[in-house]
Amino acid sequence: MSVPGVSSVLGVSGVPRELGVSAPGKLASSPGEKRAAAKAIEECIEPDTLAAGRWADEEVGAAVREFAARDGDGWLTSAALKKAHGAWADQVKNLMDRLGAEKDALRSGNAVLTSTDLAVGSTLRQQSSLDTY
Repeated sequence: MSVPGVSSVLGVSGVPRELGVSAPGKLASSPGEKRAAAKAIEECIEPDTLAAGRWADEEVGAAVREFAARDGDGWLTSAALKKAHGAWADQVKNLMDRLGAEKDALRSGNAVLTSTDLAVGSTLRQQSSLDTY
């Protein structure tokens, strides 16, 4: 999938070509943009991440079975693959948790900022020195 404007900053591996340079983008700040970003996470990124995790489960599971002990002795590769896949599964879970948190934050961002603005505004208003004039 190509993103307009990103190829000029990112190398083939997706790593920025220059230090201190990140992929250009626009921060989703309007309620509509935040809803769209949350929807993209929910409908595209999360399902694709789960699909990639399931694919790895199937492929690594098959490799572990192939290298497993049949007559009492197995390859060390089997245990190593199983351990590495456990780490992979943990990373997928952490990523899914992070995506869920980001999606929730995008959906509730306006309410949080509005509440914070009102709270700060009411505190500042109580301490105004202009009230004595």
